[in-house]
Amino acid sequence: MILAACGGGGGGTNAVAAETNYPGTSQSEIVGAGSNATSPTSTPAAGTGSAAETEAVGPYGQNANDYVLTFSDEFENGFDTNKWNDATWDQASNPTKNYAVENGSLKIWPQKDASGKFFNRVIDTDGKFYQTYGYFEVEAKLPVGKGAWPAFWLYNHDEAGNYRPEIDIMEAYSGGGPDSGWSDANFHPTAYAPTIWIGNPGESGGTKMVTGLGDLSAGYHKYAVKWEPNKQTFYFDGQEVYSANVSMPRRMYVMLDILFGSASGQPDDSTPQGKDNSYDVKYVRVWQFK
Repeated sequence: MILAACGGGGGGTNAVAAETNYPGTSQSEIVGAGSNATSPTSTPAAGTGSAAETEAVGPYGQNANDYVLTFSDEFENGFDTNKWNDATWDQASNPTKNYAVENGSLKIWPQKDASGKFFNRVIDTDGKFYQTYGYFEVEAKLPVGKGAWPAFWLYNHDEAGNYRPEIDIMEAYSGGGPDSGWSDANFHPTAYAPTIWIGNPGESGGTKMVTGLGDLSAGYHKYAVKWEPNKQTFYFDGQEVYSANVSMPRRMYVMLDILFGSASGQPDDSTPQGKDNSYDVKYVRVWQFK
């Protein structure tokens, strides 16, 4: 993820080293795997989830008995400032509103501000919820349009300097165009990438472009990572799509955002603005290993 204002630690998924062609899988075909991780270190704070039915279900495609819920937002009761920030640790919130919680979703959409330019919007749990290891999952529908760059990731900036570990669970480049492999001719996202940045600038722990997914703006899909002490396993709709054996021992917080640029190019007047073109998140859930 490249987020210059937040000191992002890597070069985004332009550094993709391998590609997976993953056709859509029906729920009946998905086979989950229970965790064999040792006890994790976690730092849950204000805003932990309490929905008993969510905890009982567990992560999608996984064995619920292996996990305990530590954080959830089902987006049923408005934007909860006890759980979320709409600004980053080093950048104030843009006063132009391009996000809302309504109809059971968090919606973040491309929008120009008062200066006439598209601007980044980051929603995160910094200072409110952190965890080291566990299972992190969202259900979301992605936006379309040139330049759009939605993401779901975990981040750490506890240490001074440029050391910034992160786990990018999902980055999609809606505006890449048909020749990029990231989207179709109408700038609808058809691929995404999980990526690991160990901490020092440009120090990659691995990345993979996941393709063959169809139009990711046409419906909701589940994006997830199982983060173990020396391994990260990424899932799309409960199906493993990539794993890497990397030590990532520092706590992280959750981030959801729409940025612009990188493999998506720059937005222009063709980029749909407004709520109807949202990065639409149905829920965010985090579990610890038992």
